[in-house]
Amino acid sequence: MSKRVAVAFTGPSNSGKTTLIEKIARVLVPTRKVAIVKNDPKDKATFDIAGKDSYKFFQTGAEVVVTSPTRTTYFSHREKSLEEIVSMINDFEILLVEGLKTLPLPRIAIFRNHIDESYLEWSEAIAVDESVDLSVYAIPDTITILNLNDTEEIIRWIDTHAKEI
Repeated sequence: MSKRVAVAFTGPSNSGKTTLIEKIARVLVPTRKVAIVKNDPKDKATFDIAGKDSYKFFQTGAEVVVTSPTRTTYFSHREKSLEEIVSMINDFEILLVEGLKTLPLPRIAIFRNHIDESYLEWSEAIAVDESVDLSVYAIPDTITILNLNDTEEIIRWIDTHAKEI
């Protein structure tokens, strides 16, 4: 089996996490086996409805697992650990995780308009667009700043920093 790697995405609601993961998956799916895990902390996911995150992810061609505190949608009715999810999906090269900020994975935090600095301790990179004025924040030198609108730049960062799992 080829090397399997994972990277996580975090950020406030409506920051663009789903859109970015969708863009990355669309670029990678033609040449790599991509899987996506989405955490649903408020247990509000609905499925097979156009416009919903799970539907958008499925449309990319990737295998999709949506997790929440009370269920995992993928032949299961209980929350699963990352290891259990990885073993269920099994056949992938890159895993994109939305949420689950406690997992020990390299993480890109996504922000628009302003940066919520509470995310920085969980993040190795941030992705922002021109709506964020970086000069008003003290971003640690250990955090890479990525252009939210440059999918290729973000994929290059993932290829360098994703964790083998």
